[in-house]
Amino acid sequence: MSGKKNKALRTYGRILRYLKPYKKYLAGSITAAVFYSIFAGASVYLTIPLLDTLFNQGTPNPLAVPTTASFLDKIKADLSNWFNHLMFSGTKSDALLRICLIIISAFFLKNLFGYARAYFLAYSEQGVMRDIRNQLYSKLQELSLGYFTNERTGTLISRVTNDVNVVNSGITATFDTMIREPLTIVVFLGIAVSLSWQLTLISFVVFPFVLFIISRIGMRLYKESGVSQEQMANITSVLQETITGMKVVRAFGMEDFETRKFGKHTQSYFRSLLRIMRIRNLAGPITEFFSVLAGAAIIYYGGMQVIQSGSLSPSEFMGFLFAIFQLMPPVKELTTVTNRMQESAAAGKRIFDVLDEAGKLPEPPDAAEVSGFDEKIEFEGVWFRYPVPTIGRAHAVDGEFILKNINLRINKGEILAVVGPSGGGKSTLIDLIPRFYDPTLGIISIDGRDLKTVTVKSLRSQIGIVSQETILFNDSVRNNIAYGLQTCPLESIVEAARAANAHTFISQLPQGYDTIIGERGTKLSGGQRQRISIARALLKNPPIMIFDEATSALDSESEMLVQEAIERLMENRTSIVIAHRLSTIKNADRIIVIDGGEIVQHGKHQELLRQRGGIYKKLYEMQFSD
Repeated sequence: MSGKKNKALRTYGRILRYLKPYKKYLAGSITAAVFYSIFAGASVYLTIPLLDTLFNQGTPNPLAVPTTASFLDKIKADLSNWFNHLMFSGTKSDALLRICLIIISAFFLKNLFGYARAYFLAYSEQGVMRDIRNQLYSKLQELSLGYFTNERTGTLISRVTNDVNVVNSGITATFDTMIREPLTIVVFLGIAVSLSWQLTLISFVVFPFVLFIISRIGMRLYKESGVSQEQMANITSVLQETITGMKVVRAFGMEDFETRKFGKHTQSYFRSLLRIMRIRNLAGPITEFFSVLAGAAIIYYGGMQVIQSGSLSPSEFMGFLFAIFQLMPPVKELTTVTNRMQESAAAGKRIFDVLDEAGKLPEPPDAAEVSGFDEKIEFEGVWFRYPVPTIGRAHAVDGEFILKNINLRINKGEILAVVGPSGGGKSTLIDLIPRFYDPTLGIISIDGRDLKTVTVKSLRSQIGIVSQETILFNDSVRNNIAYGLQTCPLESIVEAARAANAHTFISQLPQGYDTIIGERGTKLSGGQRQRISIARALLKNPPIMIFDEATSALDSESEMLVQEAIERLMENRTSIVIAHRLSTIKNADRIIVIDGGEIVQHGKHQELLRQRGGIYKKLYEMQFSD
């Protein structure tokens, strides 16, 4: 148990380090909290002279200080005499007016400093939330594609949204509750002790019981908070998957099934929240119950002092009650601090799991820049398997190599076609060229330099990719074509669109190149999306192009337009083409056939057709059997 507690404290300490850039605002919040507590205490203490003015006759007699009195007693007497003179000098009406004005001033200053405290703290909290979200998003941009094959999109979204909000609750607990409430307790406790230390002592009987119970509740809450956040991640993931796959859901009539599945997740989240609320809300009632017990004892004991011994005046006793009952809300609030810190630590752990992920491809400090492509790309004894079991990839089996002993040279200006049965490793092979993954064994080089020794950014700047799944953004056509370019004249965008056979349909859109095309380009047809993707690659003008079954999902008319645009894009470039339709690669300089992760055939189209029993001939005959 202590190990878990220490781990939670370390996680929480790491969260607090994000506050360092906002130390000036935190200092302002703390300073304002000090003055807020002082004026809150003053506004209550002023009820004593107000009651004396209303119900007593005359000005209180000055306190006489014996010569044997201690230094503190003398200071207390001097302050009391000065305060009484300030409040009660003049007529009773003058004193009443003076007290009312001072009370108004005390409440005004209390609320002014309360506002300043809240503003400075909110600035710090929101700044930390922004910084953590930005750091998370930046980290996601750095992680290799292998990381995303193992994590659900909804889970990652939940990290950036829900978990960061929970972390904010913990910051509030530390720099609002843990500062304001103790200060308030100190101020009102000072008032209570100055009036009657005996009554104050009775009120403190409650604390040992409360602290023990709250510490036990806190650890349970830490565990349940983690479960709750996981349930929310499940909800987010199902929601994201259903929305993006709505067409498939409708086509297969699975609306009721998806509704039931979503309902199961929301029910699990509902139950986890109930458990958290049940645990969290135990602290308040327990504290309040013991506080009421202490309050009843205080009222009885103090009332006897007023009635029998006269050691307390009625106004002082009422002031003491006001002060001691003002202690209850901050004490009650403090009992929730540990719980909120535990919740925050649980959320922080989930955030730091992402930030600490070592998924970024290693890059040496002296990595070279790739400034162009002059000679060849070469695979030398390349083997590859995914480092962990991969979710959602039918071809990735734990422990199996996806690629086996690949030796391949791709010369500058060459058109290389890659074909083979599904699951043979074609896409994995070309994913290694832009270094989306590193080979498990072997070397991949560009112009004789190992890809691991060059910067990833400069390598990818030499490569353009057009895939079957065209990724467009919910932005204008212009910005989608010019994606990745800081400034680009419209003339260059139009020229690229013409070369990609896209200018005609773009001109017919409602706002032309400024038309917003919807999320993932849903307002366009498949062929239109693909042509915009080709225009984007043309505008980038890379020396190496990769085509991953770019026309396999298109109708005949769209395929013709896209294939024509692809042929323009291939001109004077090195091209690697994965093709499902073999008719599109007849004129390739070289064709390799991959099956079971190995290159089993290579040659030109006619050469491969002459190889009896070869996979290429079988694939060709299946497509053109008529």
